[in-house]
Amino acid sequence: METFESLVRAEFTPKTTYLNTASNGLLPARSVAALHEAALLRAEGRPLTPLFEDVEACRAAYARLADVPVTRVALGVSVAAHTGVIAASLPAGAEVLTSEDDFTSVLNPFHVRGDLKVRAVPLERIAESVRPGTALVAVSAAQSADGRIADLPALREAARAHGARTYVDFSQSAGWLPMDAGAYDFSASVSYKWLLGPQGTAFLVVPDDFGGLSPVLAGWVAGEEPWDSCYGPVAELARSARRFDLTPALLGYAGLRRSLELLEEIGVKAIGAHDRALADRFRAGLAALGREPLPAPGSAIVSVPGLGFRQPELAAAGIQVSDRAGNLRAAFHLYNTAADVDRLLDVLAG
Repeated sequence: METFESLVRAEFTPKTTYLNTASNGLLPARSVAALHEAALLRAEGRPLTPLFEDVEACRAAYARLADVPVTRVALGVSVAAHTGVIAASLPAGAEVLTSEDDFTSVLNPFHVRGDLKVRAVPLERIAESVRPGTALVAVSAAQSADGRIADLPALREAARAHGARTYVDFSQSAGWLPMDAGAYDFSASVSYKWLLGPQGTAFLVVPDDFGGLSPVLAGWVAGEEPWDSCYGPVAELARSARRFDLTPALLGYAGLRRSLELLEEIGVKAIGAHDRALADRFRAGLAALGREPLPAPGSAIVSVPGLGFRQPELAAAGIQVSDRAGNLRAAFHLYNTAADVDRLLDVLAG
C-alpha cells in the first residue's frame, strides 16, 4: 500500500509555498491529466459519454464522503445557487437564523428575498439562539474568515427541539473534517477548495422527501429520463435528489472525479490529522513570535489579527496566503509540510 507521503508527492508539485487552500485547493496531477483528456474529447468531436460517467462517479464519491445515500445528492455549480433553492422554498415571514459574518453564499439568497426575517448571532451562540418560530438555521461548518468550527451537534439538537430545519455549508471542511451530512436537512459544498477539484462543481444534499424544496432551477438534466426531457416541460422530475441538478460543467467533473478518488485513497481521517498538526505547529510558532491567532481550536485554518497587510510581502517571497479583513489567513492541507510552516514563520519573524 502506498503511503500518505508517496501518494501526495506523486500528485502535487507546487512552485510556491502554497498555504491558501481556503481560497483554492491545488489540482492533483491525475486531475490535470483528466481535464486534458476531457478537453481533447471536446476538441476532437468524440462522444462525451465518458464525461457523463464522470458526473455520476462524482455524485457517488461525494455521497460516500458525506455519508449519505447517493439518492440524496444533487449536483450544481455553486453554494449560492443551492442556497437560492432553499431560500425560495421558505414562506414569507419565515425566520432564518445565521452566524454573524458567515460566508456570503450561505446568507445572501435569504436576504435578497426581502420578505424573510434573517437574524444573525455570534457563531458560539447559534445553538442557544434557536427559538420557537425559527424555520431554518444556516451555518458554515468551518468559518471561511477564521476557521472556527461550528458546534453542529448542539445546533442540530436545538433545531430539532424547536422544529427548525438545518442547512450546513461544508465548503471549508469537506476533505479534512469528517462529514455527517445525513444528520442535517440540507447541506452543500463547493469542490474547488479542500476537495481539490476545479471551479464550477458543487454538491447539495437534501432529505429523502426533499424537505419541501421545489426544483425552481430544474432543466432537462432534472428529468427522470434526461434525454427524453430536452423539449417542452419536463414530464417527470427525477425521483431522487437529481431533480435539483443543474446542467453539469462536464470538464470540471472529469477532473473532480480523480481528485475525489485521491481523497478516498488517503482517507479524510488521515488528511485531517495531517492538516491539524500543521495548523497547530503554526499556532505554536506564532506564540514564540508573540502573536496570537484568532481562536479556532482543531481547525486547519489559522487567522492572525493585524498581519493581513503582510500578504503582498509574503506573495513576493513565494508564500501564498490570504488577507481577510486585516487578518492573515493560512490554510493547511495534505500537500503541505512542516517545512512550509517553518518558512512562513521565518518570513513573518524577519
